[in-house]
Amino acid sequence: MEAFNKSRPIIGARGVGLAQGAIDLAVDYVRERKAFGQSVSEFQGVQWMLADMAMQTEAARHLVYKAAAVVDGGATGKELAPIAAMAKCFATDVAMKVATDALQLFGSAGISTDNRIEQYFRDAKVLQIIEGTNQIQRNIIGKHVVNTY
Repeated sequence: MEAFNKSRPIIGARGVGLAQGAIDLAVDYVRERKAFGQSVSEFQGVQWMLADMAMQTEAARHLVYKAAAVVDGGATGKELAPIAAMAKCFATDVAMKVATDALQLFGSAGISTDNRIEQYFRDAKVLQIIEGTNQIQRNIIGKHVVNTY
């Protein structure tokens, strides 16, 4: 189990990287795409989606950094498990949400294998499953909360 505790923040970091990559692709796409005589990026609803994607990714990034600092500090076992689980679970859930929203911004072009965003979408799902599903992470976190608070 200790190997999982140390690798889960790495999976979280992969989630953050995936989310950031999905944002970058979506921003490039909506800047170039035109509708009703203007760039799609000028629409308030699109900007709000991008704002949410950026906020969630930044929050995930900081949680992963925190977990990595705990690992670097030498924590193990019950001290490490909850923060490692939080980082993995939150960051990979964010990756899935951000990839889903990015795919939405691409519209029907998003599901085409001609666009990389569809691969990000599939990869995000895998991150929620490997190194223990996010349901398992919630079990670890929940037990910690019950025993600590």
